[in-house]
Amino acid sequence: MSDDPRVTFRDRERLARTPAHGTALDCLAAGIEAALPERLIRDAASVESGTLRIEGVDGAVGEYDLDAYDRVVLLGAGKATAGAAGGVDRVLGEDDREIDEGIAVTDDPPDEGAGDATDSPSTPLTAIEILPGDHPLPSERGVESARRVIDAAERAGPDDLVLAVITGGGSALLAAPADPISVGELRALTSELLASGASIEEINAVRKHCSAVKGGRLARATAPATTVTLAVSDVIGDPLDAIASGPTVPDPSTYADALAVLDRYDLDVPATVRERLRAGADGELPETPTAGDPAFDRSAAFVVGNARTGLDAAASAAADRGYEPLVLSASIRGEAREAGATHAAIAEECVARGSPVEPPAVLLSGGETTVTLADAEDPGTGGPNAEFVASAGLALAEGPVEGEGDGDGSGERDPGVVVASVDTDGLDGPTDAAGAVADATTLDPDAARDALDRHDVYPLLDEADALLRSGPTGTNVNDLRAIVVEERD
Repeated sequence: MSDDPRVTFRDRERLARTPAHGTALDCLAAGIEAALPERLIRDAASVESGTLRIEGVDGAVGEYDLDAYDRVVLLGAGKATAGAAGGVDRVLGEDDREIDEGIAVTDDPPDEGAGDATDSPSTPLTAIEILPGDHPLPSERGVESARRVIDAAERAGPDDLVLAVITGGGSALLAAPADPISVGELRALTSELLASGASIEEINAVRKHCSAVKGGRLARATAPATTVTLAVSDVIGDPLDAIASGPTVPDPSTYADALAVLDRYDLDVPATVRERLRAGADGELPETPTAGDPAFDRSAAFVVGNARTGLDAAASAAADRGYEPLVLSASIRGEAREAGATHAAIAEECVARGSPVEPPAVLLSGGETTVTLADAEDPGTGGPNAEFVASAGLALAEGPVEGEGDGDGSGERDPGVVVASVDTDGLDGPTDAAGAVADATTLDPDAARDALDRHDVYPLLDEADALLRSGPTGTNVNDLRAIVVEERD
């Protein structure tokens, strides 16, 4: 559609030095564009004759008579929330409906600049306040913004409709530490958790029980209003309680679960964190609300976009360019370095035997890999997508290609396999890059091994002109990978 924003990578002409490189970049861009929140909301929500209809990606449908409510209140948090909030406002506006009060927290408020990933970024809407927060570590300004969201939730009355727009990144952005934890202590806790190698479920079990808003507590604040959640998932499998730490849905985790995570990973956390978690485990604090809690009596939740959304669009882009697309999985997880080597091996199998797909082909995957920093004394700079690409590039440089070389990186390497990977939010870990692109000739094997061992792949890829930069995209459906396998003569 002509009014849709377009995703671009800086210096695309230079990066697309072969047709395979260009195809990889086009597939990634198409996947990100499909997951832009304005488009997701437009596809999932509509208003006709005063009835708001919402359809989730799983086919679940909800309908709400807007005339039955005194006010419509929008609350939101996450990297894609500004665009999603604008999408909701525009959908309602098509039927001359208005949002009476709206507050959303994001890491890139439109009035602070929406980045350069799109050429028509969302603009702030007069009925919705877009407030700033920070990611991946919570901040003082994020806490102030979160308190504003909680205040608006508590103002919602029994005859109000609360539309909660929740997207990936909301765990850090909607940060309201519970007593006696300070903002600084919450930052220290979050930093420890992110570096531990713990799963998102484990991380969120701790964050929920150190928060005044996560783990269903926002729904408890909005009750007894009718609360409808529209979620853009950045979590494998789309568990609603894991997206932004589930502020509006039941929480299956407990204080005891949170304590177990600290012990399992031997985390050095502030004393106030252990104090709170022990008090909760001993029954001195109320648990987060679970299924059946009255907070959810008038509540529903819909996932309106996820990793599969981006993968399907990337597959269509590959097919349009004459390649056979194959989606390997939307749920890739584990260490980025290991996943990169595995994807390279699959590409090599395509080259050698035409399995699992005959070239020319594009292998696609989504999900979220991790980088465990505990094994590095002085970790450098990079992110999961950069490590994935560096590892895959190293594997291609050392692996067999039609019998050339002896498996040690010698011989003329064939650049017919191109690996590209990005975080769909446009920021790969704590860097300014979205990800990277490489083939068998991009990196020196010895330098790549050293950089991977030190978790310092960013400078290596930057020197090789292999980093992909888009700026913040305004969405977040996790990582997206495209491996282009050219047909051989």
